[in-house]
Amino acid sequence: MDPPRFVGGGDGPAWGAVKMFSSGASDLLLRAALLALALLPHLITGVRLAINTITEDHSLPTSPGLTQSLWCTAENHIQDEELRWFRADRQVSLKDGNQVNASSICVSPVTVEDDGVSFTCKLARNASVQVSVTLDVMFAPILSGEDPPPVGEDSEVTLGCHVKANPSAQLAWWRNNSLLALEDSRYQILQTAQILQLKIQNAQKSDAGNYTCVARSTLGEERKSFQLLIENKKVPFPTEAVIAAAVVVFLTILFALVARRKRFLKCFKRAEESPNNTAL
Repeated sequence: MDPPRFVGGGDGPAWGAVKMFSSGASDLLLRAALLALALLPHLITGVRLAINTITEDHSLPTSPGLTQSLWCTAENHIQDEELRWFRADRQVSLKDGNQVNASSICVSPVTVEDDGVSFTCKLARNASVQVSVTLDVMFAPILSGEDPPPVGEDSEVTLGCHVKANPSAQLAWWRNNSLLALEDSRYQILQTAQILQLKIQNAQKSDAGNYTCVARSTLGEERKSFQLLIENKKVPFPTEAVIAAAVVVFLTILFALVARRKRFLKCFKRAEESPNNTAL
């Protein structure tokens, strides 16, 4: 029996089918490789992190004086995962046993300074896998500031009232227990989120008195008083006149000394020229 033969040689229909199959398989393998490369980061970092069971970045309302616990857990992990905590950009020191798969930190007590601070939990082997929580510390207005130094009449003076509040507060200036009217163009109020300023131009004696910064929010009201003292207008020291008078006095004394010296020299000269009239 003759062995089987391929009809048509290497360029026949059968060989063409083999080449088409080989080309299609290569294309599929190439596409699979590209897909694997695209999904590789997700395959490697398929772990998700959650803070207090929330996997997205979020804010956490709280209040001063409370103790706030933050729990970070690794989800979808197939091996033990080391976790790291950061307060803003600084890494938090964790005890042994509080780093693998689950980790917790405690903010106690919460303070006003913690408002807006972010705490971030990161995967140790891939820091791009992370989740953050930002503390939203709610507190009534807090005011601070110093009395301005006494100023003279016609001077410019600024009263500064520093404000901290969450939620934001409505601010106003009062004078002698009445809302300050800005009818006088010499008064100007400047306000930012952190400070309320009252600027008085060409201060007069009538501007002296008690000024109060008032801040109101949904959590309460706070007041801060400032005492403004206006001194009598200072007469400028006549420096030029004093210098001119001193020059005049100096020149007068100098001329007097010169004249006296001339008279002394004349008398001395006459004494030398007088003949000796003593006779025996």
